[in-house]
Amino acid sequence: MGILVNEDSRIVVQGITGREGSFHARSCKAYGTQVVAGVTPGRGGQVFDEAVPVFDSVAEAVKETGANVSLIFVPPPFAADAIAEAADAGMPLIACITEGIPVQDMVRLSRYLQNQPVRLIGPNCPGLITPGARCKVGIMPGNIHKPGRVGVVSRSGTLTYEAVSQLTNLDIGQSSCVGIGGDPIIGTSFVDVLQLFNDDPDTDLVVFIGEIGGTMEQDAAAYIKAEFTKPVCALIVGATAPPGKRMGHAGAIITGESARAEYKIQSLRDAGATIILTPADIGATTQAVLQGTG
Repeated sequence: MGILVNEDSRIVVQGITGREGSFHARSCKAYGTQVVAGVTPGRGGQVFDEAVPVFDSVAEAVKETGANVSLIFVPPPFAADAIAEAADAGMPLIACITEGIPVQDMVRLSRYLQNQPVRLIGPNCPGLITPGARCKVGIMPGNIHKPGRVGVVSRSGTLTYEAVSQLTNLDIGQSSCVGIGGDPIIGTSFVDVLQLFNDDPDTDLVVFIGEIGGTMEQDAAAYIKAEFTKPVCALIVGATAPPGKRMGHAGAIITGESARAEYKIQSLRDAGATIILTPADIGATTQAVLQGTG
């Protein structure tokens, strides 16, 4: 049922006693997610929300609770170290919501994680959710999601919510939704998520939301053309952005022809994806493809 997280996922929240961590930990719990532990150095022995034990380290949390997913709400100067700590504790899946991690920190971290059996989602992402399993690992509003068979992958958190809302309003449910993050250096790419959706028997179609900057969308187009076996509805935003100006996300900056929206759109069209013309058309375009009229 969906990808990456399910009813067996056991979540540890790093930074659970902070403002953002505590708010979203409660939101995840209310959705039905198994939040089994929190980590805040120096707060070990406390209990969060009358039920969740707090530990000084991720290693302690894993040992005592069997946590297998880490959700990170640690301030930017310390977030890369928090990710490394989770990896060192043997955490197979890490979702880092933190925005503004220094690029140099992410360069070092990427090298450190390169040969470790860990998947990092983000940073600067909304996280991921599998509606059918009532498992939410991140900041997305759980109430707009509906269990179903359409996968969603996006660089934009806000557009992920918009896509899901339109799909749900048309009675189109989602298998899983993954926000990969908008920073220049992230842990999991479009291709990584598409590979998981391609292998998922509970996903029939994928809604793909990209933006200007970098070449991840072109890499995804090449994968879709060569190997992906399911329909893709693709939206690329940022067509009116001027070259050299960062638009919203740190990774959304046009640094050459390949980073422009029109180049990405053409690559995806050539790969066989159905192009979504505007954000307002996400639901209608997906519905048309599912019904065989798009």
